[in-house]
Amino acid sequence: MPTNFKTTHLPKVEKTVCRLGIAGNYGIDSSDIEWAAEQGANYWIWGASYKKVADGICQVIRQDRESQVVAMLGWGVFGWQIRQNVENALRKLDTDYLDVFKLGWLGKMSSDRQGLIDTLLELKQEGKIRVIGTSIHDRARAGRIALDSEIDLLMVRYNAKHTGAEQDIFPHLAKRNPALIAYTALAWKQLTRPLKGFDTPPLTPELCYRFVLSNPHVHLALTGPANREQLKQNFAALELGPLTEEEMERVREYGRQVKAKKKLDYI
Repeated sequence: MPTNFKTTHLPKVEKTVCRLGIAGNYGIDSSDIEWAAEQGANYWIWGASYKKVADGICQVIRQDRESQVVAMLGWGVFGWQIRQNVENALRKLDTDYLDVFKLGWLGKMSSDRQGLIDTLLELKQEGKIRVIGTSIHDRARAGRIALDSEIDLLMVRYNAKHTGAEQDIFPHLAKRNPALIAYTALAWKQLTRPLKGFDTPPLTPELCYRFVLSNPHVHLALTGPANREQLKQNFAALELGPLTEEEMERVREYGRQVKAKKKLDYI
């Protein structure tokens, strides 16, 4: 469980992290990574296509590797693909290990066949990765993984529109205590863009992130800002703290309304 609203101890990874993790695939560059690190960010999502932020991550982790968490999002259905991805990442980021290797979109673009898991376990034994994780949309499957698996970190969709993890995943976490990373806090901006036919204004990004981080099962929320200004707005959510009961009721109700809408018409 998070120790406070801004930072928490990330289980399995066994490091203290800022509760806002940074994904570099939507427009920010290396200078933004260095700015975020100055604000306390230390959980970085990296993938082979995240070229604009690679130098920034290298610079940040070079200064104090053990205080930083590098989580690679990779794909593969065969062990050799995973090994190649990991070893290429180590060279690109100039580091001896990855804190986490996440099987991207498990069930669609990656497999958890035992042969592939065995490769990941070998990479752990070699010290090249420390934790096996996954990004997964299938909530029922994620719940089963939480109960019994070599996978110790789950990256799942969770926001005010999509709250199914509260029933399908969160109740299963206590047995093994895997790390829980939430993404899509804004539901791809569906919660923050004005909608036709709605009497109430849309949610702000700050409300969306605070909703996610107010859940005691969520260790950290990912943000994928397009620019420095969005990055600053998202960090502001950490300063505002958990939602009040009144704010929580409003955010949940707005999320239910968006969920019930079959077609979203934006103003």
